[in-house]
Amino acid sequence: MNILDATVRDGSYAIDFKFSCKDVRDLVSRAERIGLKYIEVGHGQGLNASSHEHGIALQTDVEYMRAAKEVVKEAKLGFFCIPGIARLEDITTAKENGIDFLRMGVNAQEYPKVKPYVEKAKAEGLQVFVNFMKSYTVTPEELAEAAVTVQGWGAECVYIVDSAGCMTSQEIGQYIDAIRSKCDVAIGFHGHNNLGLAVENTVYCYERGIEFIDCSFQGLGRSAGNASLEQVIMVLDKKGYDLGFDIPKVLEYGYAGLRHIAGDRLLNPLDYICGYAGFHSGFLKSIYRCSMEKNVDPLRLILAYSKRNRTSMNYEELCAVADTLPVDPDDNPYPFRAYFSEIYNES
Repeated sequence: MNILDATVRDGSYAIDFKFSCKDVRDLVSRAERIGLKYIEVGHGQGLNASSHEHGIALQTDVEYMRAAKEVVKEAKLGFFCIPGIARLEDITTAKENGIDFLRMGVNAQEYPKVKPYVEKAKAEGLQVFVNFMKSYTVTPEELAEAAVTVQGWGAECVYIVDSAGCMTSQEIGQYIDAIRSKCDVAIGFHGHNNLGLAVENTVYCYERGIEFIDCSFQGLGRSAGNASLEQVIMVLDKKGYDLGFDIPKVLEYGYAGLRHIAGDRLLNPLDYICGYAGFHSGFLKSIYRCSMEKNVDPLRLILAYSKRNRTSMNYEELCAVADTLPVDPDDNPYPFRAYFSEIYNES
């Protein structure tokens, strides 16, 4: 199973397509350092999309490609490609500038449009995905037939795409079953969060054993956003799946990477870790004081203390726990001020 990071592609919708090359270098580097192997960059609608009609990006496609390529070491870099917006020659440009995979986005009912694009990308030696946008507009059997066809053209993976954030896990399961009954193509899932189901659906797809799931730092994405990378990883960990991620680092990197770009849309990592650790937010004032006194990471302090005591706050015990942690000389980026109100702490 692979997690595909869509922060610097789908996330661009949330900031009017204004990621800078510096942003791209930082976010791609952070995604790879936490262990992600597939990273998608560029305008939300992909190759050749920057325009008055689709939204003008801050940088060109090539500039985004080169910025990502400057920092990536082993991860695969991808771009989106919508037939009719992208041109066939844009695929060559992507290959020449270090892109490893393309995801062809097409409305599920219009999938024949991708044929020349799939064939061109395969000829260029790229890994090819077909994202069936608005998958819910066709039946599971119709999507399965489309999957068989595009696999025959060379697609290595097909995506069930919940473009409106309207699907339940039961419905998604019907599409997975139908595709698997027809062919052996790899399956991915891309969900939006309009009904608050993106994380649940993505976790469900992981448990069904599909090959790719999409996430983004802090769930940044079009409309109500995508599945939050942080929440998906933490939920899977709580369910017993060891994905090998350093959870405090994942929370830190997502927040630190986006706080100057999309600050008012972000969740405080302290709230994320409280849910993961079963730690009451009313105790955060003590965490702040202790982490500053002992120079330790507050997220790791919360995790360590919660293993001993989730019922009450004993400051001496907390400091003893802090003494077992490594010194963290970096300033933590997490805003504690909201938790200092006595009214808040008592609730």
